Amino acid sequence: MGDSVFGERPALRYAGDFTWNSMSGRSVRLKSVPVQSLSELERARLQEVAFYQLQQEYDLGCQITIPKDGQKRKKSLRKKLDSLGKEKNKDKEFVPQAFGMPLSQVIANDRAYKLKQDSQREEQRDVSDFVAFLLPFGAKRQNKELSSSNSSLSSTSETPNESTSPNTPEPAPRARRRGAMSVDSITDLDDNQSRLLEALQLSLPAEAQSKKEKARDKKLSLNPIYRQVPRLVDSCCQHLEKHGLQTVGIFRVGSSKKRVRQLREEFDRGIDVVLDEEHSIHDVAALLKEFLRDMPDPLLTRELYTPFINTLLLEPDEQLSTLQLLIYLLPPCNCDTLHRLLQFLSTVAGHAEDTTDKDGQEVTGNKMTSLNLATIFGPNLLHKQKSTDKEFTVQSSARAEESTAIIAVVQKMIENYEALFMVSPDLQNEVLISLLETDPDVVDYLLRRKASQSS
Repeated sequence: MGDSVFGERPALRYAGDFTWNSMSGRSVRLKSVPVQSLSELERARLQEVAFYQLQQEYDLGCQITIPKDGQKRKKSLRKKLDSLGKEKNKDKEFVPQAFGMPLSQVIANDRAYKLKQDSQREEQRDVSDFVAFLLPFGAKRQNKELSSSNSSLSSTSETPNESTSPNTPEPAPRARRRGAMSVDSITDLDDNQSRLLEALQLSLPAEAQSKKEKARDKKLSLNPIYRQVPRLVDSCCQHLEKHGLQTVGIFRVGSSKKRVRQLREEFDRGIDVVLDEEHSIHDVAALLKEFLRDMPDPLLTRELYTPFINTLLLEPDEQLSTLQLLIYLLPPCNCDTLHRLLQFLSTVAGHAEDTTDKDGQEVTGNKMTSLNLATIFGPNLLHKQKSTDKEFTVQSSARAEESTAIIAVVQKMIENYEALFMVSPDLQNEVLISLLETDPDVVDYLLRRKASQSS
């Protein structure tokens, strides 16, 4: 009788060869996955693992630091004066929602706008549900009045048919809870692990931080974070992918400054801009370039400018893996936006050459190779500081060499974007091992989530 009826719970352990045994006894073998599929906690630990590997395994000949979120940076004196000027004129002009703002703030604005739209739709649904709830009562009252009228005219009495009495529907539920996870997904956690419930909620950008200072890992979600790509960037990419892939010289042909300024103001005012076939391809292309150009901090961040450039000093077989680790150092919003942009630029480059369709007709390519695209976008994605005319200009032989290096780095990113954002089993393994020391229950949950995704 000394043996437990249920037996001992299997131990969580690493079995080698990127294979783990979970507490449920299931064997999970790690596979390469997109970085966006990792949980918020895993991405934070991946950042640390990538930082350590860059320090220990690669000699970039420069200091490497993990970039800070754009909203946490200290304002320069000039920016403080600009902000002061905006405060004085805040009653005269609107506060921009997209251009010239930290990327994380743009995404927060987009999220707030979406929540506002969802709330308005919810209110409209509630009104419709309430009207639907009241209609049967009105119909019932009319039936009673009609029945009373008929009975006064008829000499014979009839027994009312119960089936004709309308059933009263239950009122529609009020606003649904958003962002909550089904309890079914955590039923196999122990009772004493209820502290994970808060962490298991889907993370969204610009969430309010805890009032008390807590350990960082306890505040991070165990689920993939909300895809952090600005609405403007995604809208422009979708429009150009649908209408502009065959346009010769896209991003090089001039646009209408007036129409671009109008689009810019609409996005800055938070208007729900819908880009369709009526919008000029060149206007939308110019709008995308302006957004990237006007970012206070470049997408690849100033902190990582020298490390990215110095990857060109490594052996060719090491350059790609080093670029990948540097990308993992980026804040999630920068990483996700970079992925969307490189995905789009790779698609554009795939339509650069002339082709022949199924009918034998020649289809003219857009002539925008990965080199041409890197030449246009590189200086706005990777730089130390803006030049006075807001565009990157070559002013010396040293600057010319830097420009060539920037173009080479961005071109390599465009041509290898798929591989750059895939996290190898080796890196995932390092992340899980680092978590195992302090949070084995978290590792077990992550393993079960990976197993469910691969099944």
